[in-house]
Amino acid sequence: MSTTLFSRTDAALGAFAVRPLDPLTDAELLHGWVTHPKASFWMMQDHSLTDVEREYMAIAASPHHHAFLGLHDGRPAFLMESYDPAHVELVDLYEPEPGDVGMHFLVAPTDTPVSGFTRAVITTVMAALFADPAVRRVVVEPDVRNTAVHALNEAVGFVPEREIAKPEKTALLSFCTREQFEAAVAGAGVSI
Repeated sequence: MSTTLFSRTDAALGAFAVRPLDPLTDAELLHGWVTHPKASFWMMQDHSLTDVEREYMAIAASPHHHAFLGLHDGRPAFLMESYDPAHVELVDLYEPEPGDVGMHFLVAPTDTPVSGFTRAVITTVMAALFADPAVRRVVVEPDVRNTAVHALNEAVGFVPEREIAKPEKTALLSFCTREQFEAAVAGAGVSI
């Protein structure tokens, strides 16, 4: 599947793109990512390849949850999910507003980290979400213990609101409006 839904060029790191995820052909790749020790907050450490296929088949079948494969210079590099928080993940945990979209992202594990790469990924994810004019605010609910992602979220404009109790974790509910994202990216000298 090669349909590019969004692309941007990072001045330092090159081309980033997002395409639809194919649950069957991408499952083996994803399995290696989501079961890697660095993906512990993804909570799929014990999933088999079949479990991963099933999980992403269920997402593909949902009208409220979508999964995408992110590419860096044409190679798979990250996973992106978007969801309608009025129907998935945050039902009854906050009052959704029109234009809200939920987001998850996971950078592929690597033995050779590149400085600034994860920030370029989250910038790409946010820019892809805000490319839809209907999106007014991005909502995230990372584990309260995931301090690395809290710092990344803050770097692209997220503002924490409060901790919430989800069945699988205590999460830090945070929001980022289009204006907050644009100001954070401009302040960092990054082009979208």
